[in-house]
Amino acid sequence: MIHQTAIIEPGAIIGNNVSIGPWSYIGPNVTVGDECIIGPHVVIKGPSRIGKGNKFFQFASIGEDCQDLKYAGEATELEIGDYNIFRECCTVHRGTIQDQGITKIGSHNLFMAYTHVAHDCVIADHCILANNASIAGHVHLGDYVIMGGMSGVHQFCHVGAHSFIAATSLVIKDIPPYVMASGNTAKPYGLNSEGLKRRGFNNDTIIAIKRAYKLLYRNGFTIDEAIEQMTELQQSHAQVALFVAFVQASSRGIIR
Repeated sequence: MIHQTAIIEPGAIIGNNVSIGPWSYIGPNVTVGDECIIGPHVVIKGPSRIGKGNKFFQFASIGEDCQDLKYAGEATELEIGDYNIFRECCTVHRGTIQDQGITKIGSHNLFMAYTHVAHDCVIADHCILANNASIAGHVHLGDYVIMGGMSGVHQFCHVGAHSFIAATSLVIKDIPPYVMASGNTAKPYGLNSEGLKRRGFNNDTIIAIKRAYKLLYRNGFTIDEAIEQMTELQQSHAQVALFVAFVQASSRGIIR
């Protein structure tokens, strides 16, 4: 159902069984997938491609021009996967030509009220951003990342899969996979063991990841020394190899 007060510009493509509430605006060059629910007073601008089954609550602003002062009106993009939820007053901005020109959001993510996703961010699947959490430009979040309320991530930081950021934390360096981070500025506080159990990681795998964490954070090794010590672990546990690869690839440095 499309409410009679909704504005849908020429050039917008609306899928099957889409609901659009009163006073919402869908701009040109916006594609909305099947079975999306767009509440009242939602603004979606483009170029944006939105998958199926997404739900947008009132006053969400999706696909708007970014806040980067270098932005000069270039036709950058936003891409959103399937079955995401964008709660009240959530803001998501398109990319810039200083990066890949696109902001990407995967599937099955939850963006609570007043969350912000800046230009050129890349968000994987099953992430949760609690109320007022914000990520600056060029930030990457891996699968199953959880950000607590009013937490923030500095531009260009990468946050590894299955990591957990506590409420009100400020992240200015990369967070490896599986790690819990807290504080201003954020420090490591062990593994997100409970989250790993909920996602089906077996005990042997969790123990191996804990050993890798201790090598990196508890035994007094440098990063290079810790990685060298992890060689045997990563050969027998792919999840540890993911941990090591992330640390090796970090350009900002990891939280310590």
